[in-house]
Amino acid sequence: MLKKNRVNFIQDKLQQLYPTQPIPLDHNSPYTLLVAVLLSAQCTDKRVNTVTPALFKLADNPFTMATQDVDIIRTIIRPCGLSPKKSKAIKRLSEILVEKYHGEVPENMEQLEELPGVGHKTASVVMSQAFGVPAFPVDTHIHRLAQRWGLTNGKNVTQTEKDLKRLFPKDIWNALHLQIIYYGREFCSARGCDGTVCEICTTCYPNRVKPKITNKT
Repeated sequence: MLKKNRVNFIQDKLQQLYPTQPIPLDHNSPYTLLVAVLLSAQCTDKRVNTVTPALFKLADNPFTMATQDVDIIRTIIRPCGLSPKKSKAIKRLSEILVEKYHGEVPENMEQLEELPGVGHKTASVVMSQAFGVPAFPVDTHIHRLAQRWGLTNGKNVTQTEKDLKRLFPKDIWNALHLQIIYYGREFCSARGCDGTVCEICTTCYPNRVKPKITNKT
C-alpha cells in the first residue's frame, strides 16, 4: 500500500472508531490540565486521575498551589512517580504563573516550554486540549505506532512529529493525536501488537511477517 493510501486509510479508520475524543486526563481548567499532563510523564493517565482529586482539593489554581509546602505536594503525587522532581516543578511553575502571567496559563508554546517540568510534548498537549490550537503531541507510544504504520522513519519523537504534521491536515491534528492514543491502547499496544496483529498494521502491511522494531536513539 502506498503511503498516501495508508494515510487515508488510517485517517478514515480512526475517525470511524473514535468520532469523538474525550480528553483522557481529568481537569477543569488550563492550569489543572497543565499539572495533570506534567504528572503523566512516565505514568499512566489512569493513575494520574486517581491522584489529582486530592491534589486539586489542596490547590486547583496557581495562587493557592504556590503557597503550598513542596513536601505536601510530593506526598500527594508520590504514586505518579518522580515525585521529588515533579513536586518542585509544580510549585515553581505555579509561582511563575503568578509572578509573570497574573495566574493564567500562557496560550503560547514558547512561554509554556519555559516553565519548569514542561517540555515540548506537555506544552503541545496544553495548546491543543486547553486552547484548541493545532498541535501534534508525540510521545514514545505515538512514535511507535507511526513507525509500525509506515508514517515515519524518524529515530526520535521530534522527527516523527514533523512527519505526521506533514502527512495529515492541520485541522485534524488535535483529534488525530487522541485517536491514535485510543487506538494504540485498545488494539496496538506495545504488548498487544508487534506490527503484525491489529487491523491497521495488517491492512497497511499485509505481507509483513516479522515484528516491526521501533527505530529510536
